[in-house]
Amino acid sequence: MADAASGSTERSVQVKLVLLGEAAVGKSSIVLRFVSRLERLPAQQGPTIGAAFLTQKCRLEDRVLRYEIWDTAGQERFHSLAPMYYRNAQAAVVVYDVTKASSLEKAKTWVKELQRQANPNIVIALAGNKIDLVTPSAAAAASPESEDEADDATATPEESGAGGEPESLRQVPRDEAEAYAQEAGLLFFETSAKTGDGVVEIFTEIAKKIPIDQILASTRGGQRPGAASGRAQEGGVNLDESNAKGKDACNC
Repeated sequence: MADAASGSTERSVQVKLVLLGEAAVGKSSIVLRFVSRLERLPAQQGPTIGAAFLTQKCRLEDRVLRYEIWDTAGQERFHSLAPMYYRNAQAAVVVYDVTKASSLEKAKTWVKELQRQANPNIVIALAGNKIDLVTPSAAAAASPESEDEADDATATPEESGAGGEPESLRQVPRDEAEAYAQEAGLLFFETSAKTGDGVVEIFTEIAKKIPIDQILASTRGGQRPGAASGRAQEGGVNLDESNAKGKDACNC
């Protein structure tokens, strides 16, 4: 009854969001963790070809956002296709692997490209993925079938988490990445697509930053992002229904 009464005052808006980053950093696993309600992600995931398209509905206070998510391929041969996916995007999540320093450098390249060529008001989040490999419990939990590692067939042996002390796998210090994000004006998160840690928070915080009124004004002409090859999946999630995760938290 309350939902029906409040429905007339809710503002609904479509938000185009793009995921960018090097191959095998876990982009597909992050978005699947957000969109699906699976207790465990598929053990094997092939590389994304071109881009995959997924959607998810979110509610934050009086806002209803429908994320239209473009999960782009990380292989260099697909780099030239990226502009068609981030063009007119209102948000972007740039992902790197905390166990691979070079992936942060690639992420910085993507950030520069977005800031130079994308929507000037785009909300950008930087996400350091695979923190499950650098936590104290990682030694016991690490597995060759880690969902994050299965994001791309090109995952390297260093990402397996096998052997050594867990913290020795970290190549990107949190402080370093967070300082860069602050300097560049980005939202910052560390995540684990395998455990779900930090994933929902990315999309929750982005939702809080989205300028609803501006987007509604700019989309009154009915323009929608173009379609491309990929897989589609849709789900529903309310940002204000999770008491366990605190106020304004996604309940995926």
